[in-house]
Amino acid sequence: MKQIKMTVLSNTSVGHDTFEMILTGDTILRSGQFIELQLPNKYLRRPFSVARYKDNTLTLLYKVLGAGTSDMTEVGFGTVFDVLSELGNTFDISNVTSPLLIGGGIGIAPLFNLANDFAEKGITANVILGFRNKDEMFYVEEFKKIANVTIATDDGSFGFAGNVVECLKRSNIAYDKYFACGPMVMLKALASHSDMGELSLEARMGCGFGACMGCTIQTTKGYARVCKEGPVFKASEVIF
Repeated sequence: MKQIKMTVLSNTSVGHDTFEMILTGDTILRSGQFIELQLPNKYLRRPFSVARYKDNTLTLLYKVLGAGTSDMTEVGFGTVFDVLSELGNTFDISNVTSPLLIGGGIGIAPLFNLANDFAEKGITANVILGFRNKDEMFYVEEFKKIANVTIATDDGSFGFAGNVVECLKRSNIAYDKYFACGPMVMLKALASHSDMGELSLEARMGCGFGACMGCTIQTTKGYARVCKEGPVFKASEVIF
């Protein structure tokens, strides 16, 4: 963990109630790790997955879900945040040659940096992105620049009609390991279908570094904290 100051370079809309914020500061992050922002006039920090990290510049994708994220949409260039960085563990991509990335909604965020990691190794990942409908889609074109992308929408308004797990079951995508992030119901269904992968869990966090125990889950190895032992877990070890 590292406490730093980060400065906002841009903060723009990329979809329905979805925004991209780019910050710069002295930090190093790996795919799967997250940060916690101290928002003005808010007691608890807010955890955010990192969609892209490069040369001390990181990109956040966030969806307006409450007062905190609503306030974030008004943040402008030059705003300085107090940040806890380099939190959590990372995806294990060692010996992976045919990766499949599966994201649901705002859960696609940490998978974008992961797709870039594979691209930098000369590996083009297959990606399934799930959204409620076509109006909720975002960052699709960015993924297409570095990966093979399949879209699934719950209402069938674009791409495959159904959720990402149904899409996976009906596809002919070959993979040796999958990496997924999204709603818990999606991750549970995915783990039930196949445990050949890793899940990045989302949870309410009081501290973000393991002290408060507020994000504890049950695993086959005992209780674990999403912020400390996670957020990335083997699909086979999470007890839903």
